[in-house]
Amino acid sequence: MDPDLARRLTSAEGAEALDAARAETDPDSLGAATRLRSRFDPDLAAAALDQVSLRSRAVDKIGPAGAQMMWTRDGLEQATRGPVSAWRAARLRQAGIRRVVDLGCACGADSRACLDAGLEVTAVEIDPAVAELARFNLPGARVLCGDVEALADELMAGAAATAVMLDPARRTGRGRSWRIEDIRPSWGFVRQMLAGPFTTVVKLGPGVPRELLPEGVRVDWVGHRRDLVEAALWSGTESGSGGSRHSAVLVGEDPSAPLTLLGGEPALSTGPVADHLAEPHPAVIRARAMRAAASGADVHLPAPGIAYLLAPEPVASPWLTWFRILAEMPLAEKVLRSWVREHRVGTLEIKVRGLDVDPAALRRRLRPRGPNRATFILMPTSEGARALVARRVEG
Repeated sequence: MDPDLARRLTSAEGAEALDAARAETDPDSLGAATRLRSRFDPDLAAAALDQVSLRSRAVDKIGPAGAQMMWTRDGLEQATRGPVSAWRAARLRQAGIRRVVDLGCACGADSRACLDAGLEVTAVEIDPAVAELARFNLPGARVLCGDVEALADELMAGAAATAVMLDPARRTGRGRSWRIEDIRPSWGFVRQMLAGPFTTVVKLGPGVPRELLPEGVRVDWVGHRRDLVEAALWSGTESGSGGSRHSAVLVGEDPSAPLTLLGGEPALSTGPVADHLAEPHPAVIRARAMRAAASGADVHLPAPGIAYLLAPEPVASPWLTWFRILAEMPLAEKVLRSWVREHRVGTLEIKVRGLDVDPAALRRRLRPRGPNRATFILMPTSEGARALVARRVEG
């Protein structure tokens, strides 16, 4: 999208085109495009219809505010989930922050949550078209178009009770990237902000290599529902001082009251297959907080580095999904296929850790047929690769 089209889309003319697009029962249809082009030029008609589709998806990800905002496809894809943005804004407010400088705001989802939390917002976006959309999305905020590395010193000069937010872009023409040279603003600039005298929060993808994470900052591995959605780096706040800390954070219906586990534990011991197996939330795994997730119960791993917990009995925890082990067998396709056939299994779930096995390809080769369901858990153990037949523990 070019800046002129973005300005038109956010104008009174754009509002009229959006109203017409919303009135279409199937905005993606050729008929809808034809009708809008009879009233508006092709570029504006296409942009309005695209916004209707994007806003529908934004409501699922962001919440009701998403239906009132303007989006690009990349901007929506990379936007923080609404409850997580609200958690971040609530935490900043609880820390005494009154003003946020969002260096690289994109379409403005995180800044919008800060505005909703009552914080003053200055937002910067380098793409002129996206900056136009951000101005529309952030009523009451100061939105600038420019290079954050050039503007940061001026924006932070004499700032009191101010926090910096950074969401480094991680896309190239080849897609997502974690090469240092592909991150914008530069990784050196991000580290400079984290080492500065003010509160800084950096949103990174959950797959960020641990060796990139600077010392002396807090790292929150943030989960929402059953997904690990980001690594949030904090510096300059009370919770982030005093050396590096890794925590698992689970954001729920009330973003101001997340569940938190302190991580950085030493590795658990290994042991034999037990009666029950737990699959930890991925935030727990990344934070290395598995013992804490099990409330200190007697749990162990099946093999070094295999992130399943084994125990004689399940431990109630919002961080763990428990399975009862019904059977154990060697990991041999002939054996598995025989078991599937004998038990008339038609719906087969396959979970794999620590093995070079494609679950979808294996499922096809096992040829499940029948009325029953089953779950296979494949993993290394002290006795070699094993296949466990498991059933979820409800409640």
